[in-house]
Amino acid sequence: MRAVCWQGTRDIQVETVPDPKILNPRDAIIKITTTAICGSDLHLYNGYNPTMKKGDILGHEFMGEVVELGRAVKNVKIGDRVVVPFTISCGSCFFCSRDLTSLCDNSNPNGGLLEKPMGTSPSGLFGYSHMTGGYAGGQAEYARVPFADTGLFKIPDGLTDEQVVFLTDIFPTGYMAAENCQIQEGDTVAIWGCGPVGQFAIRSAFMLGADRVIAIDSVPERLQMAKDGGAEVLNYEEVDHEDVRLVDALKDMTGGRGPDAVMDAVGMEAHGMGLEGFYDRAMQAVKLETDRPNVLRQAIIACRKGGTVSVPGVYTGLVDKIPMGAFMNKGLTMKTGQTHVHRYLRPLLEHVQNGKIDPSFVITHSLSLEQAAHGYEIFNEKRDNCIKIVLKPQQLA
Repeated sequence: MRAVCWQGTRDIQVETVPDPKILNPRDAIIKITTTAICGSDLHLYNGYNPTMKKGDILGHEFMGEVVELGRAVKNVKIGDRVVVPFTISCGSCFFCSRDLTSLCDNSNPNGGLLEKPMGTSPSGLFGYSHMTGGYAGGQAEYARVPFADTGLFKIPDGLTDEQVVFLTDIFPTGYMAAENCQIQEGDTVAIWGCGPVGQFAIRSAFMLGADRVIAIDSVPERLQMAKDGGAEVLNYEEVDHEDVRLVDALKDMTGGRGPDAVMDAVGMEAHGMGLEGFYDRAMQAVKLETDRPNVLRQAIIACRKGGTVSVPGVYTGLVDKIPMGAFMNKGLTMKTGQTHVHRYLRPLLEHVQNGKIDPSFVITHSLSLEQAAHGYEIFNEKRDNCIKIVLKPQQLA
């Protein structure tokens, strides 16, 4: 089969690789009809994960048709159309039984790699390095799905791939991030990052009762999409070149109090400005800091007293100069984590079916699998008005 393979930093190649096989009675093989390039994939593309190996198949947002089943999988049948959560859940461990499926104890065979830096391991993830299990991803013609009896979600007739493929990750991620904001009626939520997750977080915050959403980015097409979703927007490059000025702008917009909840939908590759940005880049270059937490710092300072900091943006290691004095003395709450996708699949599908949201709004590019390297390049460099790319593995180039 053909698959998108990581060959090194900013080196993506589409190659012919062996077809996946059933390895366990709980496995399934999926013929992939639609997959996507996620902002998290860019962390791998840019070389920020030390456990990638040449030839690893990328991709964790994918859906398709069941073509083969292990004997223990009874919840779906061959020919069913399914979406696949990016977090792999055994369905029965302590965490899965509490709907904390991204913390599954049994799906990451390489969990020991994370015990020293993190104390324990989250679940396995598709196409996201050997640190999270080394599973082949879904930017391919076919994929093996382990624990398929809990990890496949059947899609009813009448919905397009484009309407449901983002149930695999970015729609639940944006929704959980908004839910973590603990939104009350009349609240104002400020969201840093208007990429795909930020776009779903904006719309989810409104669905959960936010009165105002302030979206922060610098890319014109992202800001326009946020505005189309009902948000007020701030271009951080235009507010000022000093980080504190962005905080002042948010205070001015909220009567001097600050937003009730703030969200870091950027994560480890935040673009800091001025001395602070230079500091982070220098620390990262000499490996004294793995992630750039500029947005997280801003969010903590901007949030009103007693508010909530929600962090869906991916962090992988160490950050420096977090304003813990502000966090503690302002009485803030932080909520974060990889998304418990299984928990949200059914309720969010109902929102799609009821016409409350059409997730396809975020798609700007639809490409063949063979065009994946080009897709990664324009997504990473924010060219060609690119916000979200879907790939069609069964489509000819």
